[in-house]
Amino acid sequence: MTLRVAMIGYGFMGSAHSVGWRQAPAMFSLPEKVEMAVVVGRNADAVARAAEQWGWAESATDWREVIARDDIDLVDIVTPGDSHAEIAIAALEAGKHVLCEKPLANSVAEAEAMAEAAARAAERGVVAMVGFTYRRVPAVTLLRDLIAQGTIGEVQQVRAAYRQDWLVDPQMPLAWRLQKEHAGSGALGDIGAHILDMTQFVTGQTVDAVTGVLDTIVKQRPLQATGSGLSGSAGEGYGEVTVDDVAIFTGRLSGGALASFEATRFATGRKNALSIEVSGTAGALRFDLEDLNALQFYDRTAPEELQGFAKILVTEPTHPYVSAWWPAGHLLGYEHGFSHQVVDLVTAIAEGTHPHPTFAEGLSVQRALAAVEESSANDSAWVRVAVSDPVSAY
Repeated sequence: MTLRVAMIGYGFMGSAHSVGWRQAPAMFSLPEKVEMAVVVGRNADAVARAAEQWGWAESATDWREVIARDDIDLVDIVTPGDSHAEIAIAALEAGKHVLCEKPLANSVAEAEAMAEAAARAAERGVVAMVGFTYRRVPAVTLLRDLIAQGTIGEVQQVRAAYRQDWLVDPQMPLAWRLQKEHAGSGALGDIGAHILDMTQFVTGQTVDAVTGVLDTIVKQRPLQATGSGLSGSAGEGYGEVTVDDVAIFTGRLSGGALASFEATRFATGRKNALSIEVSGTAGALRFDLEDLNALQFYDRTAPEELQGFAKILVTEPTHPYVSAWWPAGHLLGYEHGFSHQVVDLVTAIAEGTHPHPTFAEGLSVQRALAAVEESSANDSAWVRVAVSDPVSAY
Protein backbone atom coordinates (compact mmCIF):
# COMPACT_ATOMS: atom_id res chain seq x y z
CA MET A 1 0.00 0.00 0.00
CA THR A 2 1.11 3.57 -0.71
CA LEU A 3 0.10 6.50 1.51
CA ARG A 4 -0.42 9.51 -0.72
CA VAL A 5 0.13 12.70 1.30
CA ALA A 6 -1.24 16.20 0.81
CA MET A 7 0.37 18.99 2.81
CA ILE A 8 -1.72 22.11 3.43
CA GLY A 9 0.57 25.10 3.95
CA TYR A 10 4.15 25.75 2.85
CA GLY A 11 5.89 28.11 5.27
CA PHE A 12 8.65 27.30 7.77
CA MET A 13 6.84 24.24 9.10
CA GLY A 14 6.10 23.13 5.55
CA SER A 15 9.81 22.91 4.80
CA ALA A 16 10.44 20.97 8.03
CA HIS A 17 7.60 18.51 7.39
CA SER A 18 8.77 18.05 3.80
CA VAL A 19 12.18 16.97 5.08
CA GLY A 20 10.44 14.40 7.26
CA TRP A 21 8.31 12.98 4.46
CA ARG A 22 11.31 12.85 2.13
CA GLN A 23 13.88 11.42 4.56
CA ALA A 24 11.90 8.88 6.58
CA PRO A 25 11.32 6.42 3.70
CA ALA A 26 14.99 6.67 2.70
CA MET A 27 16.40 5.94 6.17
CA PHE A 28 13.80 3.72 7.86
CA SER A 29 12.12 0.51 6.75
CA LEU A 30 8.59 1.87 6.78
CA PRO A 31 5.69 -0.62 6.71
CA GLU A 32 3.98 1.43 3.97
CA LYS A 33 5.28 3.37 1.00
CA VAL A 34 4.87 7.15 1.13
CA GLU A 35 4.20 9.46 -1.81
CA MET A 36 4.51 13.25 -1.49
CA ALA A 37 1.53 13.87 -3.74
CA VAL A 38 0.58 17.54 -3.46
CA VAL A 39 1.33 20.70 -1.48
CA VAL A 40 -1.38 23.36 -1.15
CA GLY A 41 -1.10 27.13 -0.73
CA ARG A 42 -2.99 30.28 -1.69
CA ASN A 43 -0.27 31.74 -3.92
CA ALA A 44 -0.05 29.56 -7.03
CA ASP A 45 3.44 30.65 -8.06
CA ALA A 46 4.92 30.42 -4.57
CA VAL A 47 3.46 27.02 -3.79
CA ALA A 48 4.60 25.69 -7.16
CA ARG A 49 8.15 26.76 -6.33
CA ALA A 50 7.84 25.08 -2.93
CA ALA A 51 6.66 21.84 -4.54
CA GLU A 52 9.63 21.79 -6.88
CA GLN A 53 12.15 22.65 -4.16
CA TRP A 54 10.86 20.24 -1.53
CA GLY A 55 9.97 17.27 -3.73
CA TRP A 56 6.17 17.32 -3.95
CA ALA A 57 4.74 15.86 -7.16
CA GLU A 58 2.36 18.76 -7.73
CA SER A 59 0.91 21.89 -6.18
CA ALA A 60 -2.62 23.24 -5.76
CA THR A 61 -4.40 26.30 -4.35
CA ASP A 62 -7.73 24.86 -3.11
CA TRP A 63 -7.42 22.59 -0.07
CA ARG A 64 -11.08 21.57 -0.27
CA GLU A 65 -10.62 20.16 -3.76
CA VAL A 66 -7.49 18.30 -2.66
CA ILE A 67 -9.20 16.76 0.37
CA ALA A 68 -12.04 15.56 -1.85
CA ARG A 69 -9.65 13.68 -4.14
CA ASP A 70 -9.78 9.88 -4.02
CA ASP A 71 -6.01 9.62 -4.51
CA ILE A 72 -5.19 11.37 -1.19
CA ASP A 73 -4.88 9.23 1.94
CA LEU A 74 -3.33 11.59 4.51
CA VAL A 75 -3.54 15.34 5.09
CA ASP A 76 -0.66 17.16 6.82
CA ILE A 77 -1.73 20.57 8.17
CA VAL A 78 1.00 23.20 8.63
CA THR A 79 -1.12 26.35 8.33
CA PRO A 80 -1.60 29.03 11.04
CA GLY A 81 -3.80 27.90 13.91
CA ASP A 82 -6.92 29.78 12.78
CA SER A 83 -7.51 27.24 9.99
CA HIS A 84 -6.56 24.00 11.79
CA ALA A 85 -10.07 23.07 12.90
CA GLU A 86 -11.80 23.61 9.57
CA ILE A 87 -9.21 21.71 7.55
CA ALA A 88 -8.72 18.84 10.03
CA ILE A 89 -12.43 18.19 10.54
CA ALA A 90 -13.10 18.26 6.79
CA ALA A 91 -10.21 15.87 6.15
CA LEU A 92 -11.30 13.42 8.86
CA GLU A 93 -14.88 13.47 7.62
CA ALA A 94 -13.55 12.71 4.13
CA GLY A 95 -11.81 9.63 5.52
CA LYS A 96 -8.27 11.00 5.41
CA HIS A 97 -5.70 10.42 8.14
CA VAL A 98 -4.54 13.74 9.63
CA LEU A 99 -1.30 15.14 11.01
CA CYS A 100 -1.84 18.62 12.46
CA GLU A 101 0.83 21.01 13.70
CA LYS A 102 0.70 22.25 17.30
CA PRO A 103 -0.99 23.79 19.10
CA LEU A 104 -4.04 21.81 18.01
CA ALA A 105 -6.25 24.89 17.62
CA ASN A 106 -6.72 28.51 18.64
CA SER A 107 -9.40 27.79 21.24
CA VAL A 108 -10.69 25.03 23.47
CA ALA A 109 -13.97 24.94 21.53
CA GLU A 110 -12.12 24.31 18.25
CA ALA A 111 -9.88 21.68 19.86
CA GLU A 112 -12.93 19.91 21.33
CA ALA A 113 -14.58 19.80 17.91
CA MET A 114 -11.38 18.40 16.39
CA ALA A 115 -11.01 15.74 19.10
CA GLU A 116 -14.64 14.71 18.66
CA ALA A 117 -14.16 14.46 14.89
CA ALA A 118 -11.05 12.34 15.48
CA ALA A 119 -12.99 10.04 17.81
CA ARG A 120 -15.69 9.52 15.16
CA ALA A 121 -13.06 8.93 12.48
CA ALA A 122 -11.25 6.40 14.68
CA GLU A 123 -14.35 4.19 14.54
CA ARG A 124 -13.73 3.95 10.79
CA GLY A 125 -10.01 3.23 11.14
CA VAL A 126 -8.91 6.80 10.40
CA VAL A 127 -6.22 8.25 12.69
CA ALA A 128 -5.23 11.76 13.76
CA MET A 129 -2.01 12.98 15.39
CA VAL A 130 -0.70 16.32 16.70
CA GLY A 131 2.79 17.43 15.64
CA PHE A 132 4.54 17.89 18.98
CA THR A 133 7.79 16.94 17.29
CA TYR A 134 10.12 17.49 20.24
CA ARG A 135 8.75 14.28 21.74
CA ARG A 136 10.72 12.54 19.02
CA VAL A 137 14.14 13.96 19.76
CA PRO A 138 15.94 10.75 20.83
CA ALA A 139 17.15 12.28 24.12
CA VAL A 140 13.60 13.35 25.06
CA THR A 141 12.18 9.91 24.29
CA LEU A 142 15.00 8.35 26.33
CA LEU A 143 14.23 10.75 29.20
CA ARG A 144 10.60 9.57 29.14
CA ASP A 145 11.68 5.92 29.07
CA LEU A 146 14.06 6.33 32.00
CA ILE A 147 11.39 8.00 34.14
CA ALA A 148 8.93 5.23 33.27
CA GLN A 149 11.53 2.64 34.32
CA GLY A 150 11.87 4.32 37.72
CA THR A 151 15.44 5.50 37.16
CA ILE A 152 14.92 8.70 39.16
CA GLY A 153 12.25 7.32 41.48
CA GLU A 154 9.10 9.29 42.21
CA VAL A 155 8.81 12.62 40.39
CA GLN A 156 9.00 15.48 42.91
CA GLN A 157 9.44 18.61 40.78
CA VAL A 158 9.63 19.71 37.12
CA ARG A 159 11.21 22.85 35.66
CA ALA A 160 10.45 23.54 32.00
CA ALA A 161 11.28 26.58 29.89
CA TYR A 162 11.23 27.66 26.26
CA ARG A 163 13.18 30.86 25.71
CA GLN A 164 13.63 32.78 22.45
CA ASP A 165 14.67 36.36 21.69
CA TRP A 166 13.31 37.09 18.22
CA LEU A 167 10.98 39.83 19.49
CA VAL A 168 13.51 41.76 21.57
CA ASP A 169 13.83 44.35 18.79
CA PRO A 170 10.72 46.58 19.05
CA GLN A 171 10.98 47.22 15.30
CA MET A 172 10.36 43.56 14.47
CA PRO A 173 7.30 43.68 12.15
CA LEU A 174 3.81 42.58 13.20
CA ALA A 175 3.83 38.99 11.88
CA TRP A 176 0.74 36.74 12.00
CA ARG A 177 2.10 35.05 15.12
CA LEU A 178 1.55 38.35 16.97
CA GLN A 179 -2.14 38.60 16.05
CA LYS A 180 -4.66 36.74 18.17
CA GLU A 181 -7.11 36.19 15.32
CA HIS A 182 -4.48 34.11 13.49
CA ALA A 183 -2.28 32.66 16.25
CA GLY A 184 -4.72 32.28 19.15
CA SER A 185 -2.07 33.31 21.67
CA GLY A 186 1.56 34.34 21.66
CA ALA A 187 4.50 32.77 23.45
CA LEU A 188 2.03 30.80 25.59
CA GLY A 189 0.41 28.91 22.72
CA ASP A 190 3.32 28.80 20.32
CA ILE A 191 6.14 27.61 22.58
CA GLY A 192 4.40 27.18 25.94
CA ALA A 193 2.40 24.39 24.32
CA HIS A 194 5.65 22.51 23.73
CA ILE A 195 6.76 22.57 27.36
CA LEU A 196 3.30 21.60 28.58
CA ASP A 197 3.19 18.63 26.21
CA MET A 198 6.77 17.64 26.98
CA THR A 199 6.11 17.71 30.73
CA GLN A 200 3.05 15.48 30.37
CA PHE A 201 4.88 13.21 27.92
CA VAL A 202 8.03 12.57 29.97
CA THR A 203 6.31 12.27 33.36
CA GLY A 204 3.25 10.33 32.21
CA GLN A 205 1.18 12.76 34.29
CA THR A 206 -1.23 15.57 33.45
CA VAL A 207 -1.13 19.22 34.46
CA ASP A 208 -4.27 19.47 36.59
CA ALA A 209 -4.17 23.07 37.86
CA VAL A 210 -2.23 26.23 37.01
CA THR A 211 -1.49 29.72 38.27
CA GLY A 212 0.32 32.23 36.12
CA VAL A 213 0.71 35.57 34.43
CA LEU A 214 1.00 36.77 30.83
CA ASP A 215 2.53 40.01 29.60
CA THR A 216 2.88 41.85 26.31
CA ILE A 217 6.12 43.80 26.54
CA VAL A 218 5.99 45.61 23.18
CA LYS A 219 2.37 46.51 22.50
CA GLN A 220 2.67 48.04 19.01
CA ARG A 221 4.87 47.01 16.10
CA PRO A 222 5.47 48.12 12.50
CA LEU A 223 3.02 46.61 10.07
CA GLN A 224 4.56 43.86 8.00
CA ALA A 225 5.25 44.42 4.31
CA THR A 226 3.06 42.34 2.01
CA GLY A 227 4.61 38.97 1.26
CA SER A 228 7.16 39.08 4.08
CA GLY A 229 7.86 35.98 6.16
CA LEU A 230 8.06 35.50 9.92
CA SER A 231 10.88 38.04 10.32
CA GLY A 232 10.26 39.97 7.11
CA SER A 233 10.55 43.66 6.38
CA ALA A 234 8.33 46.36 7.84
CA GLY A 235 5.66 48.18 5.88
CA GLU A 236 4.05 51.52 6.69
CA GLY A 237 2.38 52.34 10.01
CA TYR A 238 1.97 50.42 13.26
CA GLY A 239 -0.44 47.78 14.49
CA GLU A 240 -1.49 46.41 17.87
CA VAL A 241 0.14 43.27 19.26
CA THR A 242 -2.82 41.24 20.52
CA VAL A 243 -1.01 38.27 22.05
CA ASP A 244 1.41 37.73 24.93
CA ASP A 245 5.19 38.04 24.65
CA VAL A 246 5.93 36.11 27.85
CA ALA A 247 4.10 33.53 29.98
CA ILE A 248 5.29 32.44 33.42
CA PHE A 249 3.19 29.91 35.32
CA THR A 250 3.17 27.07 37.83
CA GLY A 251 1.33 23.79 37.46
CA ARG A 252 0.26 21.02 39.80
CA LEU A 253 0.77 17.58 38.26
CA SER A 254 -1.67 14.71 38.70
CA GLY A 255 0.95 12.88 40.78
CA GLY A 256 1.15 15.80 43.20
CA ALA A 257 4.43 17.42 42.16
CA LEU A 258 4.79 21.09 41.21
CA ALA A 259 6.06 22.19 37.81
CA SER A 260 7.33 25.63 36.84
CA PHE A 261 7.00 26.90 33.26
CA GLU A 262 8.43 29.85 31.34
CA ALA A 263 7.66 30.66 27.71
CA THR A 264 9.16 33.86 26.40
CA ARG A 265 10.24 35.60 23.21
CA PHE A 266 12.19 38.21 25.18
CA ALA A 267 15.06 36.09 26.54
CA THR A 268 17.91 38.12 25.09
CA GLY A 269 20.58 35.83 23.64
CA ARG A 270 18.39 32.73 23.60
CA LYS A 271 17.54 31.62 20.07
CA ASN A 272 15.63 28.38 20.64
CA ALA A 273 16.36 27.29 24.19
CA LEU A 274 13.92 24.60 25.25
CA SER A 275 14.86 22.82 28.47
CA ILE A 276 13.25 20.49 30.98
CA GLU A 277 14.58 19.15 34.28
CA VAL A 278 12.79 16.47 36.28
CA SER A 279 13.84 15.85 39.88
CA GLY A 280 12.91 12.63 41.64
CA THR A 281 13.50 10.74 44.86
CA ALA A 282 16.41 8.78 43.34
CA GLY A 283 17.93 11.31 40.93
CA ALA A 284 17.28 13.85 38.20
CA LEU A 285 17.27 14.14 34.41
CA ARG A 286 17.76 17.25 32.32
CA PHE A 287 17.43 17.99 28.58
CA ASP A 288 18.37 21.17 26.71
CA LEU A 289 17.54 21.62 23.02
CA GLU A 290 20.72 23.64 22.57
CA ASP A 291 22.55 20.35 23.25
CA LEU A 292 19.94 18.06 21.73
CA ASN A 293 22.08 14.94 21.42
CA ALA A 294 22.71 14.80 25.17
CA LEU A 295 20.86 13.99 28.36
CA GLN A 296 22.10 14.98 31.82
CA PHE A 297 21.61 12.35 34.56
CA TYR A 298 22.15 12.69 38.30
CA ASP A 299 22.16 9.45 40.30
CA ARG A 300 21.44 10.05 44.00
CA THR A 301 22.16 6.39 44.76
CA ALA A 302 25.79 6.63 43.60
CA PRO A 303 28.60 6.93 46.18
CA GLU A 304 29.04 10.50 47.39
CA GLU A 305 32.39 10.89 45.68
CA LEU A 306 30.81 9.98 42.32
CA GLN A 307 27.69 12.14 42.54
CA GLY A 308 27.13 14.93 40.04
CA PHE A 309 25.35 15.34 36.73
CA ALA A 310 26.74 13.02 34.05
CA LYS A 311 26.33 13.56 30.31
CA ILE A 312 24.77 10.75 28.29
CA LEU A 313 25.48 11.13 24.58
CA VAL A 314 22.26 9.87 22.99
CA THR A 315 23.74 8.56 19.73
CA GLU A 316 24.02 4.82 20.42
CA PRO A 317 22.07 2.42 18.18
CA THR A 318 20.21 1.19 21.28
CA HIS A 319 18.79 4.69 21.84
CA PRO A 320 15.35 5.63 20.43
CA TYR A 321 15.32 6.11 16.62
CA VAL A 322 19.13 6.30 16.36
CA SER A 323 19.85 2.93 14.75
CA ALA A 324 18.53 4.13 11.37
CA TRP A 325 21.02 6.99 11.20
CA TRP A 326 24.78 7.32 11.71
CA PRO A 327 27.51 5.60 13.79
CA ALA A 328 27.70 6.48 17.49
CA GLY A 329 28.83 10.04 18.13
CA HIS A 330 27.68 11.29 14.71
CA LEU A 331 25.12 13.85 15.78
CA LEU A 332 21.51 14.36 14.77
CA GLY A 333 19.78 17.73 14.35
CA TYR A 334 16.47 19.58 14.60
CA GLU A 335 15.13 18.16 11.33
CA HIS A 336 15.43 14.52 12.38
CA GLY A 337 12.43 14.78 14.71
CA PHE A 338 10.21 15.31 11.68
CA SER A 339 11.45 12.07 10.13
CA HIS A 340 10.74 10.24 13.39
CA GLN A 341 7.26 11.75 13.39
CA VAL A 342 6.62 10.26 9.96
CA VAL A 343 7.95 6.88 11.12
CA ASP A 344 5.61 6.74 14.11
CA LEU A 345 2.57 7.96 12.16
CA VAL A 346 3.02 5.60 9.21
CA THR A 347 3.72 2.67 11.56
CA ALA A 348 0.54 3.35 13.54
CA ILE A 349 -1.52 3.54 10.35
CA ALA A 350 -0.09 0.22 9.15
CA GLU A 351 -0.67 -1.45 12.52
CA GLY A 352 -4.14 -0.01 13.05
CA THR A 353 -3.16 1.71 16.32
CA HIS A 354 -3.57 5.30 17.53
CA PRO A 355 -0.46 7.45 16.99
CA HIS A 356 0.54 9.73 19.85
CA PRO A 357 -0.02 12.48 20.67
CA THR A 358 -3.66 12.02 19.73
CA PHE A 359 -6.08 14.91 19.25
CA ALA A 360 -7.32 14.12 22.77
CA GLU A 361 -3.81 14.78 24.07
CA GLY A 362 -3.68 17.97 22.02
CA LEU A 363 -6.97 19.00 23.61
CA SER A 364 -5.53 18.48 27.09
CA VAL A 365 -2.71 20.92 26.25
CA GLN A 366 -5.23 23.40 24.80
CA ARG A 367 -7.22 23.30 28.03
CA ALA A 368 -4.10 23.90 30.10
CA LEU A 369 -3.22 26.90 27.90
CA ALA A 370 -6.72 28.30 28.37
CA ALA A 371 -6.44 27.81 32.13
CA VAL A 372 -3.20 29.84 32.19
CA GLU A 373 -4.94 32.67 30.31
CA GLU A 374 -7.85 32.54 32.75
CA SER A 375 -5.48 32.63 35.71
CA SER A 376 -3.61 35.63 34.35
CA ALA A 377 -6.88 37.49 33.77
CA ASN A 378 -7.91 36.82 37.40
CA ASP A 379 -4.90 38.03 39.39
CA SER A 380 -3.02 34.73 38.95
CA ALA A 381 -5.65 32.70 40.79
CA TRP A 382 -5.31 28.92 40.69
CA VAL A 383 -7.44 27.44 37.89
CA ARG A 384 -8.33 23.78 37.49
CA VAL A 385 -7.63 22.31 34.05
CA ALA A 386 -10.73 20.68 32.59
CA VAL A 387 -10.52 16.93 31.99
CA SER A 388 -10.91 15.68 28.43
CA ASP A 389 -14.35 14.37 27.57
CA PRO A 390 -14.58 10.56 27.34
CA VAL A 391 -15.59 10.75 23.65
CA SER A 392 -12.34 12.56 22.92
CA ALA A 393 -10.10 9.89 24.40
CA TYR A 394 -11.19 7.15 22.00
